[in-house]
Amino acid sequence: MPKPGVDLGAGAADTTVALNPLVGLAREDLVGAVGLMLRETAGRPVKTLKHMKKFGDEVVRIVANRSDLQPDPRDKRFLDPAWRANPFYKAGMQYYLAMRQGVGGWMDDVDFDEMERARANFVTGMILDAMAPTNALIGNPSAIKKAVETGGGSLIRGLKNAYDDITKNDGIVSQVDKRPFKIGENIANSQGAVVHRTEMMELIQYAPLVDHVHATPFLLIPPQINKAYVNDLSPEKSIIRFLVSGGVQPFLVSWRNPTKEHRDWGLGDYVDALIEAIDVIGRITKTKSVNIAGACSGGITAATLLSKLAAKGDARINSATLMVCVLDPQPTDSETGALVSKHGIELARRRSAKAGVLDGASLSRTFAWLRPNDLVWNYVVNNYLHGEDPPAFDVLFWNNDSTNLTAKLHSDYLGLFETQPFARPGTAEIAGHTVDLTKVTQDCFVVAGVTDHITPWKACYRATQLIGSPNVAFVLSQSGHIQALLNPPGNPKARYFKSEARPPADVDEWLASHAREHAGSWWPLWLEWLQARSGELKAAPKSLGSRKHPAGDPAPGRYVLE
Repeated sequence: MPKPGVDLGAGAADTTVALNPLVGLAREDLVGAVGLMLRETAGRPVKTLKHMKKFGDEVVRIVANRSDLQPDPRDKRFLDPAWRANPFYKAGMQYYLAMRQGVGGWMDDVDFDEMERARANFVTGMILDAMAPTNALIGNPSAIKKAVETGGGSLIRGLKNAYDDITKNDGIVSQVDKRPFKIGENIANSQGAVVHRTEMMELIQYAPLVDHVHATPFLLIPPQINKAYVNDLSPEKSIIRFLVSGGVQPFLVSWRNPTKEHRDWGLGDYVDALIEAIDVIGRITKTKSVNIAGACSGGITAATLLSKLAAKGDARINSATLMVCVLDPQPTDSETGALVSKHGIELARRRSAKAGVLDGASLSRTFAWLRPNDLVWNYVVNNYLHGEDPPAFDVLFWNNDSTNLTAKLHSDYLGLFETQPFARPGTAEIAGHTVDLTKVTQDCFVVAGVTDHITPWKACYRATQLIGSPNVAFVLSQSGHIQALLNPPGNPKARYFKSEARPPADVDEWLASHAREHAGSWWPLWLEWLQARSGELKAAPKSLGSRKHPAGDPAPGRYVLE
């Protein structure tokens, strides 16, 4: 594959959004932000004219070739030499930068409260990103060169790509070339079998790769908004394969993609399904305990499971890993949180209740506009203006294979944002018990990503203070939301931060005084931590399942194909 495609895919994978279950973002709030800006413009003409004059002065300098405006060196849109060498393109670029600078200065000067400013910044940023000259053929020198070099062939291919997206991709620009990937063949191909199936989930057991395995099995709990095979993407990126190579006995829950008939499946039902899965694992492996891990919304489900079992005095969970998971969300954590309002939450709840489900594909498209340069306009340029196919990238293939969220589970997740039950122990009843993570005493391993904008790392860090266990480890991976998890050994750029002692309450204190940087992937550290909590070694099982739970369909099962 050409290197630009690799870079495009890797960059988009690092800013993927489909895992985020927080969807209290209302179109009405964004439209209201536009109205607010118009009222501010009309009501404070002197302030507006001041910024218009500054913009006009900069335009005069651009026309006279005296402007010093330069793009951010990290802005890949303006890397082509023509933006500096060609007067026409240089002036166009500087005019665009002057417009951004002028709007930014005006936004800093208006009298908005924090929420209004966040919404206004989002709306203006989205509009300005759309107006970038690189998004049009005449304003994109690399696209012009490509058209000349190919005798117009790139433009014909671009039109074909646009036509295919209109007719086959719901009018949305494609992020990934799906053709090379086949689930169960070159994606999600670790050896295993479904050993238990219900209407809600499949439980998959994976075959050992070593002669001896640790006695205590391990259960992976994926998010409900994406498919479980992210844990087994490819041999080199497979968490499953890494664990079985280390003598761990992994089981994986694969959630069913719900339809409107499953609208009443709530968080309590998903937690009960996990308890059933733990029962089955115990019968198959003849053990009394299990280690668990949950990522993103799967981590929220895992935390609820921990709390419920602690309330019942059930000690079958031996240890827990929470990956890129926010249990105490705050509006100031991210641009998404700042855009959420009570009004938006209620509208989102009503809409999913009416439909029976929250459509996963629609959710992915909505959140793509939070990072339009990475997740929208990059592909417009690549697919339509350059006439290239989108990258064939396994992470993006999985990211575009989203699932629905039931109306009840969606409402429950929104309720967690509203009531903050994990941060306020003993105040809310969820999944048939009063939530209280202070009663959870199992050892915990918490993972976050430095550049994660979906579950920001400082928000993930707060989980370390909510759990009652005296033994909590926190690891900060130097990457984004998905890349923080799919972080196998061998990447020379991989880094992570950790401390030896239990993380203090103050995250800035942890970063300044406790965190130590380490080269490489955090996976070997986690495996060592997990092995120490997985019991003695014993002979690996010669077959999967048991008499009562025989091995059925081969991994990754049926539900990932729905």
